[in-house]
Amino acid sequence: MWGGPRPVRFIALCAAMLIAGPGLARAAEIQNLRIWAGPEYTRAVFDVSGPADYKLFELAKPDRIVLDIHASSFGDAFGAPGAKGLLKGIRAGKQGKDDARIVFDLAEGVHPKSFLLAPADKFGYRLVLDLYPATEKPAPVKSVAEAAPGKARNVVVAIDAGHGGDDPGATGSSGTHEKDITLAVARQLKKQIDRTPGMSAVLTRDGDYFVPLEKRYAKARDEKADLFVSIHADAFKSEDARGSSVWVLSPRGATNEASRWLADRENRADLVGGVSLDDKDDTLAAVLLDLSQGATMGASNAVAEQVLTALRKLGPTHRGYVERANFVVLRSPDVPSILVETAFITNPSEEAKLKNPDHREKLASAILDGVNGYFRASPPPGSLFAANNAQPSRHQASLTSRYVVNRGDTIRSIAEHHGLSIAQLREANGLDEDRVRPGEILQIPSG
Repeated sequence: MWGGPRPVRFIALCAAMLIAGPGLARAAEIQNLRIWAGPEYTRAVFDVSGPADYKLFELAKPDRIVLDIHASSFGDAFGAPGAKGLLKGIRAGKQGKDDARIVFDLAEGVHPKSFLLAPADKFGYRLVLDLYPATEKPAPVKSVAEAAPGKARNVVVAIDAGHGGDDPGATGSSGTHEKDITLAVARQLKKQIDRTPGMSAVLTRDGDYFVPLEKRYAKARDEKADLFVSIHADAFKSEDARGSSVWVLSPRGATNEASRWLADRENRADLVGGVSLDDKDDTLAAVLLDLSQGATMGASNAVAEQVLTALRKLGPTHRGYVERANFVVLRSPDVPSILVETAFITNPSEEAKLKNPDHREKLASAILDGVNGYFRASPPPGSLFAANNAQPSRHQASLTSRYVVNRGDTIRSIAEHHGLSIAQLREANGLDEDRVRPGEILQIPSG
C-alpha cells in the first residue's frame, strides 16, 4: 500500500516502557494526533491508550518520515492534521495485518527525535516525534551592541512565556489555559519594552508551541540578554490563593547547576561571564564560575525586588518578599533571571482579571517599571542607561550635554539628577510645561 524506495536511513526501534514486562504489551489504540510548529522544530504528539512498540525510518525522493506502531489501530476520533511547520502533509493507514503506519511528508530534510511519555496529570500515554531542520540557518545578529560596535546599545530583555504547545500549564475554572495567558502578557511586555528608549526585547516563544526548559535560558544567553524574565500564572488546590509573586534561583539550585556546568565538557567550552572555562583547571574554573554566579544572583535579587515593589501597586502580592526555588529556567550562570507568577489562575476572580487585556497591559507595565528601575540603578556597561548615568568629566562640564527621557522620568527627577532647577531645564529646552515624554531628547546645560 505504501510502496516507494527502500529506507535510506533506519532511525529508531523503540520498545516503549513495558510496565508488565517484555512481550506482554497489549494492542494500543491511537486516539489523537496534535501538531505544534515552532521556529526551531515541529512536534507531533500522539495520544495512545497504552504502551506501544514502534519503529521510525526515513525515505528519500521525496523526503518522508515513516512511523510504524506495532499491534495498534486508529480510534474513531483520529484524524490526520494538515500541513504545518516542516510537514507538507500526513497520511495514516494500516501496515500489514496488525500495525498502524503514519507517513509524514516533509518540506525539507530533518533530524528526528522520538520518545514515549508515561501518563502524567490529565494526560495518558503520549508518543512524541520532534523534527528538527537538517540544515543550519545563518544566525541572526544577536544584539544592538554587535550591530553597532562602539555605540551605546539597548539593554536586551529575554521574555519567556511559560508552557506552550502540548503543555497547557495550569487551567482556570472557566477553562483558561496558563500557556495562553503567559504568551499574551509576554507579547504585551515586549511591545512596551520595545517602545522604551534604551531597551529592546526578544521572546523565547511567539506562538503556541513548547520550548524545552533549558533552551529557554540558553536562548537568552545566545541573544546576549541583560535580563531573563519568565512569565507564569500560579495554581493552588484552594481557590482562595491570590496575588502575584516573584522568584529567583535558590542557593541550592545554584550549587547544583555549578556542579553540572563544571562536569559537562560542552558547557565548559562555553563562555560564562565572558570567560571560557574549557582551558582552566578545576579549581580556577570553579572560582570563576562562582564569581559569575554570585554577581548574577545578586543582580537577580535586585531586579526581583524592584519588580515585586511595582506589582504591589496592582494589589496585594502573594508574599511580602522575593521567593526562591530551583526552577530550571532560572539556572543561567551569567544572565540575571527572575520568574513572575502574575496571579493565581485557579482563583476565579484572578482568572477573570488575567483574561482582561487591560489588566494584562497593567501587569506588563508593572513588570517594566521594575525592570526599568533596576537598569537605571545598575546600568550595564556600554548601554544607553550607562551613557545617561555617566558623570561628565571636568572638560565636559563646561559643555551642554543631552539626555534621553526614559519611561517614568519627570522633569523634576531629571533636573535633580543633573543638579539643575526645573526653571533652568525648561529654559534650556524652551519648554512651556513640565511634561516630558519617553524618547524625548533634552539639552542639559552646564552647572
